[in-house]
Amino acid sequence: MAPRTATKAPGHPDILSPRLILRLMTGDIVNACLAPDLPRAEALLGAHIPPELLDHAASLHWAKTRLDEDPAYQPWSARALIFPAIQTMIGHLRFHARPDAPDLHPYARNAVEFGYTVLPAHRRHGYATEAAAAAMRWATATAGVTAFILTIAPHNTPSLALATRLGFRRVGRQIDEIDGIEAVYLREAPALPRLVSLPS
Repeated sequence: MAPRTATKAPGHPDILSPRLILRLMTGDIVNACLAPDLPRAEALLGAHIPPELLDHAASLHWAKTRLDEDPAYQPWSARALIFPAIQTMIGHLRFHARPDAPDLHPYARNAVEFGYTVLPAHRRHGYATEAAAAAMRWATATAGVTAFILTIAPHNTPSLALATRLGFRRVGRQIDEIDGIEAVYLREAPALPRLVSLPS
């Protein structure tokens, strides 16, 4: 079980799962990563950030744009996936927008879409599934989100398997400007097994 840790973003506690800490990356952290000034980003985050994170920086650029446009997006922005045993960031997860974004209305109301990246050295250990389940539980408990969306390229076998494990079903497809054809997957708010039990 992940230990208790100090909250790094005031008003935005960590999300805990059995093996991970999902810690909000504030605008200052995102900007430091993109500068790039990883020592400053690490000091703000409270964890080591591998340089290869910058090889997967599209989500950080998205987060910066969203935060600049809409400061209220902050709780839904990128969260570092931190492996506490070594205090190292192994990936990140983010919601694409605040709940009930208009582009999701054709599939569900009061929904959020999310995406994730696990750095190559830490793949195939179930971290993405664990983080996604914890993030969905958080969104349901704190904001009353009632549905979740994933968009997945047809060749992305690991993400297709994750969607199946978490009970998503295919409801459509779309063409992404960058990634091309993607399948759209939906699941209602989770009745997931409890992932963390904090000590009293």
